[in-house]
Amino acid sequence: MASSHLAGDGPFSKQCQAWLERTLGCARALLTHSCTAALEMAAILCDIQPGDEVIVPSFTFVSTANAFVLRGACPVFVDIRPDTLNMDEQQVEKAITPKTKAVVPMHYAGGPCAMDVIMEIAERHGLWVVEDAAQALLSTYQGRCLGTIGHLGCLSFHETKNIISGEGGALLVNDTRLVERAEVIREKGTNRSRFFAGEVDHYTWVDIGSSFLPGELVGAFLFAQLEQAEKIIAARRRIFDLYHRSLRPLEEAGLVRLPWVENDSVANGHLFYLIARTTEERTRLIKHLDACGILAVIHYVPLHSSPAGRRYGRTAGHLAVTEDLSGRLLRLPLYYEMSDEDAGRVVASVQEFYSRPS
Repeated sequence: MASSHLAGDGPFSKQCQAWLERTLGCARALLTHSCTAALEMAAILCDIQPGDEVIVPSFTFVSTANAFVLRGACPVFVDIRPDTLNMDEQQVEKAITPKTKAVVPMHYAGGPCAMDVIMEIAERHGLWVVEDAAQALLSTYQGRCLGTIGHLGCLSFHETKNIISGEGGALLVNDTRLVERAEVIREKGTNRSRFFAGEVDHYTWVDIGSSFLPGELVGAFLFAQLEQAEKIIAARRRIFDLYHRSLRPLEEAGLVRLPWVENDSVANGHLFYLIARTTEERTRLIKHLDACGILAVIHYVPLHSSPAGRRYGRTAGHLAVTEDLSGRLLRLPLYYEMSDEDAGRVVASVQEFYSRPS
């Protein structure tokens, strides 16, 4: 497709948005320059005001909370489930106060939160639900794509994700009441979208907003990725399954814990982790794998224990599971070009470590 358009919302960007709407089944998909930007748009759409509270997991990336702190809200950190490492839905209602405005579940490793329970709680209390589906493109829960169940969903196309554009993201608008305002906020607070649709004869400033659009080169790169999305995710699922199958004997022996695989969902193979028995054991395993030429990394430092988390947020109850598992979790290499032989070498190195006398 020949085009001289390089700014936002060119033909490639529009094809990306159409692909997301068609494939995922959302009312409107709007490309953004990052998932962080999509979360910041969501905070504005939920009309987050200073003094409001937003319930978030502590075991997540900083943007999940920071987008709402920027609007003056207090993130209320809740614990995660020991099986899925996702927000513990049983802790959500306990964290609700008269100040609560929204719940922000994050689908860790592309695996789903218990969205049916979370949506039921939110409906009873009149709360917005914003899905942080940064890691969860094409993962499903009870037959529905993650990011399309809450009122709003946020995707990431950062280079660390399955489908990438270097930087990039998308806001999925599932509540049709929010579509028009979402377009305004994304276009710097102007009604530019209505102007190009021929609904007004000029566009002007009508609301708050910012420049949330990615450039057209990002859209072109992303569309080429989306065309290969099923192939890319199938390759990652193959490696995930190989890891899970090969390391299962270690789990059965009580040496490690592997990711939980749910029957009513389909994850997208975003990442594979194991949970060591202690933090000290994880440290030794990292050093062993490094000596074998294998990079294995930890994941999040819990937000409630971070300097900004203590300054801007508060906890709801004890976050014992978060504190325990975050200190023992280790991510193994997983990427599209990874061969079965590469994965086999990682497996062999992990097995070698656990075959040594402790």
